[in-house]
Amino acid sequence: MVLPLLMPSVVLANAQQAQPPSDQTVQTQPNSTTSQQQPANESLSPEAEDKLIREVRHELIMLPYYGVFDNLTFRVDGRTVTLAGQVTNPTLKSDAERVVKHIEGADKVVNNLEILPPSPADDRIRRAVYRAIYSYGPLFKYGNMAVPPIHIIVKNGRVTLEGVVDNEMDKGLAGMRANQVPGTFEVTNNLRVVNPGNPKKKK
Repeated sequence: MVLPLLMPSVVLANAQQAQPPSDQTVQTQPNSTTSQQQPANESLSPEAEDKLIREVRHELIMLPYYGVFDNLTFRVDGRTVTLAGQVTNPTLKSDAERVVKHIEGADKVVNNLEILPPSPADDRIRRAVYRAIYSYGPLFKYGNMAVPPIHIIVKNGRVTLEGVVDNEMDKGLAGMRANQVPGTFEVTNNLRVVNPGNPKKKK
């Protein structure tokens, strides 16, 4: 079971119970950065798995350095939790693994989080894309959420938008605004549209 922390990824603190899309996958490697073995591959009951998923999502969302320029996803396979995505702060990678390892039922943690390389140019693009999206009238509402649901991932001038929005129009507007930022080589719009019948509640 793959869970983008954004459609949960955070699906955001504002829609934590939403089910992840079934077509999204996270590639994992057979070797773990941790080495607890034995029960790691045992299956869990549906109830125990649901509990593990909720607790992993909660712990990741609550990480102090997790922000709009990071993308966290995770996968639950029996008692193994695989972390994936991109982070700007190396501390966030180690913190994510640490908090998940302390969750009951998570006997093995595979940490595939990528640490984005430091780059003043990418930092400039991050700030510019953030302003372009969240200061734009129709998208301004997303900036008022506890964790803004449009995450901006920048690597070597290439921008990827991850997270959730209310409708296709907002998804298109976010991509358009990101494309207008000078210095970006490419924009990939992976934003997902939340079920209109189950809108997110703002905090």
